[in-house]
Amino acid sequence: MRFRQVLTAWLLRRRWWVPLLAFGLGALQSLAFAPFDLWPLGPLCLAALWLLWRGLPPGRAAWVGFFFSAGLFLSGTYWLYTSIHVLGKAPVALALFLMLGLVAIMGSYTALLAAILSRRERDDRLSHLLWVLPASWVLMEWFRGWFLSGFPWLAVGYSQIDTSLVGYAPVFGIYGVSLVTSTIAGAIVALVVLGGWRRWVPVCVIAVLWGLGAVLARHAWTAPSAPPLTVALVQGAISQDLKWQEDNRQESLAVYQRLTTEAYGSRLIVWPESALPELYQEAVPYLANIYREARSRHSDLLLGLIAYDADSSELRNGLAALGDSEQWYYKRRLVPFGEFFPVPTFIRSWMRLKNMGFVDFSPGPRHQSPLVAAGQRVAATICYEDAYAVEQLDELASATLLVNVSNDAWFGDSTAPHQHLQIARMRAIEAGRWMMRATNNGISAVIDPTGRVVSRSHQFVPEVLRGEVTPYRGETPYARLRNWPVLAWCAIGILAVFVRRLRWRR
Repeated sequence: MRFRQVLTAWLLRRRWWVPLLAFGLGALQSLAFAPFDLWPLGPLCLAALWLLWRGLPPGRAAWVGFFFSAGLFLSGTYWLYTSIHVLGKAPVALALFLMLGLVAIMGSYTALLAAILSRRERDDRLSHLLWVLPASWVLMEWFRGWFLSGFPWLAVGYSQIDTSLVGYAPVFGIYGVSLVTSTIAGAIVALVVLGGWRRWVPVCVIAVLWGLGAVLARHAWTAPSAPPLTVALVQGAISQDLKWQEDNRQESLAVYQRLTTEAYGSRLIVWPESALPELYQEAVPYLANIYREARSRHSDLLLGLIAYDADSSELRNGLAALGDSEQWYYKRRLVPFGEFFPVPTFIRSWMRLKNMGFVDFSPGPRHQSPLVAAGQRVAATICYEDAYAVEQLDELASATLLVNVSNDAWFGDSTAPHQHLQIARMRAIEAGRWMMRATNNGISAVIDPTGRVVSRSHQFVPEVLRGEVTPYRGETPYARLRNWPVLAWCAIGILAVFVRRLRWRR
């Protein structure tokens, strides 16, 4: 007992270990997401963070919050280094700068939140633990999901996709699931710090939230609108560092022709993002042969291709629907430093001096109609566009299916493709639609409206993933109301913070 008291006093006198512990908690929380799926770590690590910054002055609380998110994003998005340096061939210094810059930005959001919420006196009121803290956290997640183009990765709600809490997704969306998860984290804090009868309140809150989530998860918000149709997702599994080499071009074209030949007869055939190592205009004769054979076998095509507009000199990342007519969806959310470079002119000049090839893509129009393929209206997203939940909702009123084409080859054998699949599953749940996900080297998947992966491909293996999808109609509550209910609840929570501060100062 004497040793423990001495150790505790020694730790309390030294401030360095608190941010270090926060960093470890953030890194530990990254294991709550795919592919590890240790979902209890989602609310537990968040609760531990809030326990750490109880009673800290704003400056120290800010550092604790910063190191927590730094640990989360450094361990959860380490694969950015692979895409920028290993495959993107950028210098190590630039790759580290961009990766650590993102980590610092994500950490700054949490630091600002901690500084706003903290005070030297510990606030153990139930309203603070069960409302203000969770609402503030979710508002911060939402803000970093769109500010400065946004990075909505690793929202805590994704960690609960295989629990009963996912029942809230079709009603309130991903941030609704995050709100419920963080409320449970606040209830865990309340269980630790409160005594007497007040401990029963967080117990009841946890029980009610889990029970209601289980009830909502059993409700079907949308319904089938047509019989199932067969689909085939073509995965070429061509290594990113070889794909654009001139010596490998013909081999890449042959791979996709061979796999597409295997897929003929499926009602809808889907290629991944930028499947071919050449522009659409250069591949017209090649694609014409595939189109003729597909039509003769009653197959429609959805092909991820890069298109060049000679009139406007614009390069676009697109998805072409080749059926009774030719239609295009052009990617709206471009990847910073991947598809466009938001840097000053002098940095562009330096990149040219270093022989670092780069090109800016042009974004597609903000509002685009669903693609018509196989007799259905398909709402499309390309690459990480599906991480922006509300952007697919504009087309849901008329769309019956979802498709996401991606090139996760940029991230190699890392956690990124697994996290991306988890995000795609959440989009299917929010929309109440079947999702087809075609990728260059995995993980391609067919996902049902409950987020269940019905079939999936092997990574780094050329294959055709076959399956059936059912067109659905109707709108979930989230598709109609979007994020407004959650944001309103969070805004009221933030307002309560300032009102309480004002009263305290008086």
